[in-house]
Amino acid sequence: MARYGMLINTKKCIGCYACRVACQRQNNLLPTEDFIRYEEHEVGTYPNVRVETVPLQCMHCEDAPCVAVCPTGAAYIGADGIVGVDHGRCIGCLYCMAACPYQVRVRNEETGAVDKCRFCTVSAETTGTKMCSCVEACLTGARMFGDLDDPNSDVSRIVRERRAGVLLEEQGTRPQVHYYG
Repeated sequence: MARYGMLINTKKCIGCYACRVACQRQNNLLPTEDFIRYEEHEVGTYPNVRVETVPLQCMHCEDAPCVAVCPTGAAYIGADGIVGVDHGRCIGCLYCMAACPYQVRVRNEETGAVDKCRFCTVSAETTGTKMCSCVEACLTGARMFGDLDDPNSDVSRIVRERRAGVLLEEQGTRPQVHYYG
């Protein structure tokens, strides 16, 4: 079984929102909902300073705090490592939102249920593409998706070669979204 993950090159990301719009359309999100948000960080030392755009989404943590606190079992980790939400079991208690160190969960205003990035598992199951809409929409090629356990996959190889890091590593959640740039 594959262990899916993503790699984001922060030097290539220009904050154009193409990935976010593609995600919203793919997942039929309300205009006020988004599974991808952006942070900007100043990098470098004057006079060599640049702004780095860091897109944030569910990190699909191996040790997911959102799963640990969910009282109904609506939040779960699948065999492929993707953190999912069973919307039928979600009672909207917001514990998962409070527990997520990345603050990337979203409450649906109409249903009250909490949702998040799914690595486009719905489209992967129906189309067999095993690709995320945010990766396909990225204009600069800043995003990669694939099997982190396959040493020959592009994403796995570049994570190794570039020594890509993860956000909030000290939290011990072991996220599956890696960054470099």
